[in-house]
Amino acid sequence: MDVQVIFSILFVIFALIMIGAGVISKKWVSDASDYILAGREVSLLINIMGVAAIGFAGTTVSLAPGYSVLYGIKGSLTWGIIYSALGLIFYGLVFSKFIRVNGAQTLPEYLEMRYDSKVRNVVATGTIIGLCGILANNIMSVVGIVSGFVGWSQGVVLAIIFAIILAFTYISGLWAATITDFFQVSVGIIVVPLFLTMAVKKYGGIEFLQSHWGGANVFTEGITGGSMEIMSLQYPSALTFILLFGAALVWGNNYYWMKIASCRNEKIAKRSFAIAGVLLITVFMIPLAFIGAYAGAVMPESFTLGGGKMLPTAAYGVFASLFPPFISSFFIIGSVAASISTASTAAIGASSTATRDIYQRMINPKADAKTTLRASKIIMLLVGILTWALCYFPGGPTYLFAFANAWLVPPAVLLCFGAIWPKFNSNGALWGVLVGMLTMAALTLTELLGIFSVGKWTHLAIIGFVVTVIVGVIASGMKPSKYYGQADWNFKVNKGKREKVTLNETDISVLELIRNGHKYMADITDALGVDSKTSNSSIEKLDRGGYIERAGLIGSKFYEFNVTEKSKDVLPQLDKKEAEMNEDGLNKLYVGLLKTADESSKNVGQYIKDQKWKSLKVSSVTSHLTRQGYIIEKGLFKRKIVVTQKGREAIKKYA
Repeated sequence: MDVQVIFSILFVIFALIMIGAGVISKKWVSDASDYILAGREVSLLINIMGVAAIGFAGTTVSLAPGYSVLYGIKGSLTWGIIYSALGLIFYGLVFSKFIRVNGAQTLPEYLEMRYDSKVRNVVATGTIIGLCGILANNIMSVVGIVSGFVGWSQGVVLAIIFAIILAFTYISGLWAATITDFFQVSVGIIVVPLFLTMAVKKYGGIEFLQSHWGGANVFTEGITGGSMEIMSLQYPSALTFILLFGAALVWGNNYYWMKIASCRNEKIAKRSFAIAGVLLITVFMIPLAFIGAYAGAVMPESFTLGGGKMLPTAAYGVFASLFPPFISSFFIIGSVAASISTASTAAIGASSTATRDIYQRMINPKADAKTTLRASKIIMLLVGILTWALCYFPGGPTYLFAFANAWLVPPAVLLCFGAIWPKFNSNGALWGVLVGMLTMAALTLTELLGIFSVGKWTHLAIIGFVVTVIVGVIASGMKPSKYYGQADWNFKVNKGKREKVTLNETDISVLELIRNGHKYMADITDALGVDSKTSNSSIEKLDRGGYIERAGLIGSKFYEFNVTEKSKDVLPQLDKKEAEMNEDGLNKLYVGLLKTADESSKNVGQYIKDQKWKSLKVSSVTSHLTRQGYIIEKGLFKRKIVVTQKGREAIKKYA
């Protein structure tokens, strides 16, 4: 059977599965928080697959084999391990609890909590453009692979890929992307190791690679003797990889933030990123490096380095064409899955920022849940239009990636400074991010127009990082910090000054939640169903007034609170039973939920409906009860509550 026919059949099956996932998960989407955050219900296994799906991207399928052809297996693994270890694993280990407990649904939303609304506006705009660039980059990667393999027009392939991505993400948002990620990584886990295994059986092992590498060392040199630099300021090098594929692509990227924010709890977020990083290295990065080496050893004359027409980044598809039609088509479907998984997540990342940080704040702040959900879907289509335009960005994927990074390096700097440096203020953040973004955008433009090429000396990411840090630090020193960054402030109530403040209804609600044991910002924001701007404003007022005390000023402790003795002066009095429940982190509604779940998990949904709890309110309650040890959250996709022995004892005591 002709390879085009075989590939077409597999491609149609793949597309139907993707769209089917959106249809199946549609019933799980009741509001915008479900659409862009999956209701914070994502389990450990699903997030492992989701994070791995982002890593197993069209960029990975292009770069990992391509770097082997250019710089040998070591060069490819340098890139793959830096991205997986210093990007994903480090990000998960260091930032997971901080991101999950601060409650912000998006990175720009957090930046308003830490700095101000101007910083949020600038970063939100830049994030949308940057993520659309990454989305376009992944789409163009798969378009090049598919059109080169079966000979279809790139315009036709582009339209088909867009239709698939927008179809299932439009229907169900992050829930659809989550389910399809699971499927796509499952395909990749089979395809990539199988590809390498068949290459070894067909051509032989290390001896074959070394003997056909043109006299160079297959591990340390490319087919023409090139080697990967370590500390060079020019791209590619280990140093630029750390900044590009660690700081910019991961730390400053909204969809990696969302992958943590959507988890059921901080432990799941931390473990999922660590396991996903290891999975990427062992199952994808190492095999793809060797696949690239086989492509360079078997057909060096096909690449531009050897006098051919194909770029090294096409090594995966070029080498796949040497196998039988069905097998080669299956290999290419694996690369399509890789690109679409990352592209769909980037689409959600961009649309969530546009919805949460722009529409709900600046266009229609009074919109109800249904209106916001409709707006989210319309915004998804608008993101698709912008991305389509970026697919024709001059210079192709290489310049497109540089363009995208111009908007992601500065937010990474603000995230790090905000987490560890209380004195760093909104003035430094605003001018640092603004000048950093504009500098890189301008340098990208001058290179495209042939006016000036900074790449001869260093990479855009280096420039953006240095400019953001220097301008940010200088500008921060020109204005006073927030109250908690002042020299005379101590987060301990009995060791520092406090102010006289007037509390409103929202402030009292926040204080009641903290008294009830909801000590993390995420639980408070989710329980109130508000933007983090609102809950953070109350927290700062309560902190300045001495009604609460933070656990610390750095990292996740900054968003962990306890009530003080002074809170008793303003909080409603509790009767004896209520006070006893409160001491145990419970109230009547929580005990009712425990009792319902213990009697029959099937009735939990109806109990939640009766209480009129939205999805994030449910997340607030279940996260709290899980930390208290009353329940365990199970379920692969949807949350299933299992009452523990401690929970049963509470039911007997209070129900």
